[in-house]
Amino acid sequence: KLKCKIIVLESVVDKEEVIEQNIRYIKRNAPDYEGRDDKEAMADFHKRREMYMNVYEPVDESDGSHIKIINNQTFVVHNTGGYLPQKVVHFVMNLHSHPRVFYLSRHGQSEYNLLGKIGGDAGLTDAGLEYARRLAVFANDVVGKQVVKDEETGEEKKVPCPARLWTSTLRRTKETAQFIKKEVITTQKSDNGEELEWIQFQGRTRRNLDELYAGVCDGLTYAEIAEKFPEEFQRRQEDKLTYRYPRGESYMDVTLRLETIVLDIERTREPILIVGHQGIHRLLYAYFMGLPRDQAPFVSIPLNTVIELTPHAYGCDEKRYVLLSKEELLKDGQDEPVTSMPMKEKAESTQKKASGEGKTYDFDPMNPPSF
Repeated sequence: KLKCKIIVLESVVDKEEVIEQNIRYIKRNAPDYEGRDDKEAMADFHKRREMYMNVYEPVDESDGSHIKIINNQTFVVHNTGGYLPQKVVHFVMNLHSHPRVFYLSRHGQSEYNLLGKIGGDAGLTDAGLEYARRLAVFANDVVGKQVVKDEETGEEKKVPCPARLWTSTLRRTKETAQFIKKEVITTQKSDNGEELEWIQFQGRTRRNLDELYAGVCDGLTYAEIAEKFPEEFQRRQEDKLTYRYPRGESYMDVTLRLETIVLDIERTREPILIVGHQGIHRLLYAYFMGLPRDQAPFVSIPLNTVIELTPHAYGCDEKRYVLLSKEELLKDGQDEPVTSMPMKEKAESTQKKASGEGKTYDFDPMNPPSF
């Protein structure tokens, strides 16, 4: 016997419109139907469903703890108690089958980024403000728009769609979002079609999105940390995931406070633009892309880039938009402090520089020292 609690999860869909919607969605993403004709794929899926129905036995009380989801609207929870089971129930009740997309953007280049310092609450540089202006255009033209097809002419056009904006409480993310327009649009509720007014990109400031706190190392460069706290610097190089700054946080600590953020992303149907920080976005990206958590601290989340993520039943699609290139960002070369890369990568980087390969920077200017 398994030495753990078992919860059976059953999803029942008997509404034809929901069935057709699910089939179309599965057809677009399922590996089984890649490259196959739409009609052929739909017919095959209907046939599979009929075969499942012939042998399927519905969940009942004899199966013990279970959660039954009916048409993604009604939830039946039976004999499910305890801390973790209740968290599972809460998570499941926040899920939906509607297609959704969200966008991750770091703040624009800050004064601390330019100096190679971590943490703090610095404002943006001129390059950071330029990125903020371009992000505002991107938000209006991409995040807050959807493509619809005219039923009579077949012509496609972009129309406004409800969109959300989240930032951390820190100055650099607020300044990055300052140029995004907050216009009022008219939209319809998805459940009953009722019209309502929506404030586009009405900002929501969330402390859970604040950058990993570096404790006594806040405001220092990595070179200064290595000099003042050599043992701490070495410990972090050896295990970046679980290392906790003195009086600060670790990536594992931040994972816990991002739980509510993940739940909100899962339940939200509108596109979300999240203006945050490198450490935060690394963890969100790793979660939705299904990466092992020990890889999360090394995910590339460059400055001046928007990452579009579209979760679906078989994974998560990714698209990246570079809004400000390296050539536009760098006005002159600066010898920045060493990054907090793993020792092996650091050694390889040093060898390349010694042999004359690569640039003269000790870091990627689009991805400067951070957490």
